[in-house]
Amino acid sequence: MSTILELAPKNVWKHFYALTQVPRPSGHMEKITEFMVNFGKNLGLETFVDEAGNVIIRKPATPGMENRKGVILQAHMDMVPQKNNDTVHDFENDPIETYIDGDWVKAKGTTLGADNGLGVAAIMAVLEATDLKHGPLEALITKDEETGMFGAFGLKPGTVKGDILLNLDSEDEGELYIGCAGGLNIAATLEYKEEEVPQGLVARKVVLKGLRGGHSGLEINEGRGNANKLLARVLHDLLIEFDCQLASYEGGNLRNAIPREASAVLVFNPEDMEGLEEYIKEYEAQINSEYESIEKDVVLKIEETEMPKALVPEEIQDNMISMMMAIQNGVMRMIPTIPDTVETSSNLAIVTIKEGKVDVRILARSSCDTMKEFLADSLLACFSLAGMKVETSGGYSGWQPNVNSPILHAMKASYEKQFGVAPAVKVIHAGLECAIIGANCPQGLDMISFGPTLRSPHSPDERALIPTVAKFYDFLVATLEQTPEK
Repeated sequence: MSTILELAPKNVWKHFYALTQVPRPSGHMEKITEFMVNFGKNLGLETFVDEAGNVIIRKPATPGMENRKGVILQAHMDMVPQKNNDTVHDFENDPIETYIDGDWVKAKGTTLGADNGLGVAAIMAVLEATDLKHGPLEALITKDEETGMFGAFGLKPGTVKGDILLNLDSEDEGELYIGCAGGLNIAATLEYKEEEVPQGLVARKVVLKGLRGGHSGLEINEGRGNANKLLARVLHDLLIEFDCQLASYEGGNLRNAIPREASAVLVFNPEDMEGLEEYIKEYEAQINSEYESIEKDVVLKIEETEMPKALVPEEIQDNMISMMMAIQNGVMRMIPTIPDTVETSSNLAIVTIKEGKVDVRILARSSCDTMKEFLADSLLACFSLAGMKVETSGGYSGWQPNVNSPILHAMKASYEKQFGVAPAVKVIHAGLECAIIGANCPQGLDMISFGPTLRSPHSPDERALIPTVAKFYDFLVATLEQTPEK
């Protein structure tokens, strides 16, 4: 595990390693908050935690740089807690185990936490360094970005003073992001009266797993399988072919992760089960064939399980499966003026049906506010047809791009001078905190998001491309040295 300490730049990787040793799953920020506060104070820097739980660390300008615009270095401290089904890991207590695989750093059976740990590590390296040139710096390490951007939403006006925000939470080195999608959390619920289980039936658990999952913004355009959509399809056909009944359903666990696994408990009349296992095997082969170029080794299996205490009434069962079959999922529209960039999408992230209650969670995204409203209305219409109650929360507008941004022009010139090629300038189909932080800063902010190359964040396949970390950090250092004057 310590081999990542030998990677370049060592000052970034040592801090990332330290972060892997501090449990920091979203919703459990106590240990990482204490760690970051101690880090800042041990450097003798002004350090405090604001009302929202964000950690702010201030570093004065180096001599001769006092007249430069103030820069806010921003990243989030939490990580997405996802693990493989056969991995034993307690995200609230266990460290992340890393290893090197060629040019990539990966984790053993869990998310790596490079999203956004490498951004935090780069900030720590800058704060600790004594040989850099920079103007006034503020580190803004936000709380619980992955579960609802709560730290960014809770940032009070006036907490940070800078003029320029460098968000270190994008995932393709060589790309500068100047805009992002807005988002909206949608929760649909339904309560029902459970039915007793008739005598003489047998219970089986249907399990779908092995999907890649991934980030519901960055990878929604790749057509990856959504476990909830696929299992709903399987259940729809099983109910017709084998006259079974649903007892419970569970799929997905994070609103911003494409669900990788889902399972359902069904009851059958033993007389109606002939050919069931062969049917499941054929269905598994069919799914793998359909997703051959996207997914690998998807598993669909049926296994014995304990008899459930109660069943979902058939009308509710049919409505819920129909809802999952019909609900909008995946890309809804591309940006008309940038055809290779997703504008509007939704992710059927979490579905739970058990103990008399249905709970469905969706994250809707769009860089166009009117399309986000249309998508939300479309989802509401589908839920309403299923008789469900709908609530929305955590809505935020997209970050509108500014192609005339002074820091953008400076960073484009700097990148080309350093690396001999021009960086790509893009809008990202993911929720960046820039939009929310910018709205909470009355002084107005010139904002750019960039970072090293990561792949499959929000899944156990998450990995960081080693050579890009040095380029990312060197570019950050050069940017700080060339910050415009006030």
